[in-house]
Amino acid sequence: YSYMALVPIIQPPIIRLLTTKQERTIVMADIQPVSKKVKVLFPILTVIAAALLVPASTPLIGMLMLGNLFRESGVTERLSKTAQNELINIVTIFLGVAVGSKMSAEHFLTAKTLMIILLGLIAFSIGTASGVLLGKLMKVLTHGKVNPMIGAAGVSAVPMAARVVQRVGQEENPSNFLLMNAMGPNVAGVIGSAVAAGVLLALAR
Repeated sequence: YSYMALVPIIQPPIIRLLTTKQERTIVMADIQPVSKKVKVLFPILTVIAAALLVPASTPLIGMLMLGNLFRESGVTERLSKTAQNELINIVTIFLGVAVGSKMSAEHFLTAKTLMIILLGLIAFSIGTASGVLLGKLMKVLTHGKVNPMIGAAGVSAVPMAARVVQRVGQEENPSNFLLMNAMGPNVAGVIGSAVAAGVLLALAR
């Protein structure tokens, strides 16, 4: 969470370094509407694919997609509202208390902790740069229809990374609205991170 909070500081310089002003001002088309059937099938097929390809990631992907299915199915409104409000707040409080109770100075302020934070900063920087470069490739392949900045949102900081892209885009072009376009790679970054975590868990066993 330390380096995720630093995303608004880490990402803008990397985005500006790897893109031109003209690229940052590209206005993308509005997102096309998605049918109800696709919205319901997406979480189901994602869990099946994750279970077949990386079984260790199934619990992580499953929890993410269960909430998605609650919301999109339209038949579990009470469960969806509870998961989005009361349940997430209760879990957040318990998580904060549980983690905070273990974070005494002698355990937290160690060389290993600082190394983890440094590795996180490096990973986010590499992820941001790689995303922007892939965004530039997509811009070429789509003949200028894709703003390369949305590639920077392809990390697991949701929705902070997408908001950073939106902010940088509006600094260059106040009428540009990239938030919803950036949320696509942002959510993909979460799914990719969960799958990567599953791979690491499988290798560590």
